[in-house]
Amino acid sequence: MDSSQTSSLPSSPGAPTVDTADATGGQAMVVTASAVRRILALQGSEGPDHFLRLAVQSGGCSGFQYLFSFDHEIRDEDHVWERDGARLVVDEISMDLLKGAVLDYTEDLMSAQFVLRNPQATSRCGCGNSFSVI
Repeated sequence: MDSSQTSSLPSSPGAPTVDTADATGGQAMVVTASAVRRILALQGSEGPDHFLRLAVQSGGCSGFQYLFSFDHEIRDEDHVWERDGARLVVDEISMDLLKGAVLDYTEDLMSAQFVLRNPQATSRCGCGNSFSVI
């Protein structure tokens, strides 16, 4: 893994945590403090060698869908975010579809879920799990 693809997440609570800029100077992805706390909680139930992997694959009702899974293998092309032991990994192809996205975790009376606000998405389904691009 290239060191330019790894970032340490700032530790100030409540503030968004940001990856390094991509090669064109654009922001790669933002992971909020709330998402970091949830990633830590989920990793704790999986074991110390596991991390949360976020991927985009074709499918869903809008063309592409987000896929969250646990993994224990980091590949050379992966982008890795890390803070206080919380790790999120995104592969290079998925990262192209997630540039500028904000990963947050929200809880209310009806649901608790990761929420992706993705500027690459031109439309999305009602549940927010799938999206389309032009």
